[in-house]
Amino acid sequence: MNAVASVAVAENGFRAERMLREDLAACFRLIAHFGWDDLIFNHISVRVPGPEHHFLINPYGFTFDEICASDLIKVDRDGRAVDATPNEIPMAGFVIHSAVHMAREDARCVIHLHTDDGVAVSVIEDGLLPLNQTAMVVAKDTAFHEFEGPALSLDERKRLQADLGQKNLMILRNHGTLAVGRSTAEAFTRMYFLERACTYQVRALSMGRPIHEASPESREITANLAREMTADYYDTKIWPAMKRLLDRTNPGYRT
Repeated sequence: MNAVASVAVAENGFRAERMLREDLAACFRLIAHFGWDDLIFNHISVRVPGPEHHFLINPYGFTFDEICASDLIKVDRDGRAVDATPNEIPMAGFVIHSAVHMAREDARCVIHLHTDDGVAVSVIEDGLLPLNQTAMVVAKDTAFHEFEGPALSLDERKRLQADLGQKNLMILRNHGTLAVGRSTAEAFTRMYFLERACTYQVRALSMGRPIHEASPESREITANLAREMTADYYDTKIWPAMKRLLDRTNPGYRT
């Protein structure tokens, strides 16, 4: 490869990473906007293109509503910062996110949360129930992982990988929720659907009234909706609208 080609490749790589950083920072602020953040805890990561499988993750000690593109840390699969940074790598986040990035080439973005309703659903034995349209969309794409304590042991990665398999959502028992996607837009939208499904379930069950269940046929029809959603739908319809929302309410994430 000649010098001109090398420069072009480097510039393309820089632009691609810059776009990933902006979308990831936007995702953090959107999570805060919807009230799904948990002080300085939880993590979102995005894999950077390239054979090294480096990925970007939030620094420990930052709230989601303040994260900017330049704050994100690029780490390798051993949990080391690729570039010099004054910020601390969140090790619990590294274990969960590196497990998924190592096992799933298509899982470019990984979101892990501890929301009120997501955690509530994670602790009931039945897990996520197909009680509403949104739950029906995501239920068949949702896996479960048993709680092993705070995710600080690299040994847990192989069990996380096995439990997730090829599904795109996971309820971490007694812990929280997880979503993956081919883009930040896709992972965010999947997490939005999962969290809404959990909220609907918590509210319905709290009323103490008999539950009206939809027919198996209608549940199957609704589940098929998720399989029909393309990357274009997430990236060109939902995501631009979400970024416009941020530009009105919490701009600055691109810096």
